[in-house]
Formats: sequence, C-alpha cells, structure tokens
Amino acid sequence: MQKIPTLFVRDPEDRRRVLTEVTAGCEWVLDGYGTATRKYDGTCILLDESGEWWARREVKPGKATPPNYVPVERDPNTGKTVGWEPIKQSSFAKYHAEAAEIHSAWPHGTYELCGPKINGNPEGLERHTLIRHATAETIEPSLDIRTYDEIGDFLARHNWEGIVYHHPDGPMVKIKARDFPGAS
Repeated sequence: MQKIPTLFVRDPEDRRRVLTEVTAGCEWVLDGYGTATRKYDGTCILLDESGEWWARREVKPGKATPPNYVPVERDPNTGKTVGWEPIKQSSFAKYHAEAAEIHSAWPHGTYELCGPKINGNPEGLERHTLIRHATAETIEPSLDIRTYDEIGDFLARHNWEGIVYHHPDGPMVKIKARDFPGAS
C-alpha cells in the first residue's frame, strides 16, 4: 500500500487546501484516462493473501512503532511512516470484528471500514461495514469530471469524502472534498 498522490498540488501557505496546478505524474486524469470512483470516509483495512487482516497505521517521526508493524512507505513531506498493524491490536479491532461477521469469506484486498464509531460516521451507516475498494461506487462515465472546477463542484453537491481515479495500468490519484477552498 503506497500513499495515493493528491491530484492537485497542495497550497504551501495552507497545506489543507489545493491549488489549481496538477501534481506531477497525475496529468493523465485531466487527459481523460482512468475511471473515477467514490472515496469513502473510514479507515483502510487489508486482508492479505494468507487471510490475515491488517489496519493502516501512520507513525509520526520520533514515535515508536507498534509491535508487529509492517512499514511500507515514509512520506518525505511529513516524515510519517505509513504501514500496517495487525487488526487484532488496532483500536479498530472491535468495529472490524462487527463488520467482518457479515460474510464468512472475504476476497483478499483492501477495504474501507466505515460505521457509527469511525470518523464520526460521515457515511451515515447503521452498523460497521467493510466496503471493498475494488467495488467502490463508480461515477457515471458520461459525467467525465476532470477539471479543478468540475471536481470541486461535483464534490460540493455530493456527500462524499472524495474521488479516486484509477488508471488502466494501475496508478491511482485521489482528491478530497475538504481539499478545496471553502470546504470545512
């Protein structure tokens, strides 16, 4: 799991917001490539190929890593290390157990754990749920939302955390509603 780049460059004066400039390497989105899917507001969970569940975890510089932590990438801008910790030792273990009991067999891959006790429940769910990233809601291709203004307007009208663009060759790019000026 590598950190997905943000479509637009972060404002150096206010890193919570983005500018209209496209992040280097993400131009393919504005060139019309890729499928746009909903970015859900929860926490990332991984079911690996051996059947083990993991929770995404960021570790700030100078902080100790939790036991059995698997680092994946260090963010050069923040110094945070992104990686995985076993779900059983995660603060989300209880909510994951509730969500995972819905099915007996889950395909390996990444999921978004959402629900009443996750991030204030912006998805409005009645129970904890695992949403498979590979089956995320797709934005109707005829909408073809690609520009700064189109994306900002779309996200302002929908109650979504953001959009993830998936290139046919594998790369992904994200943009969040809260990245735009005026967002809360």
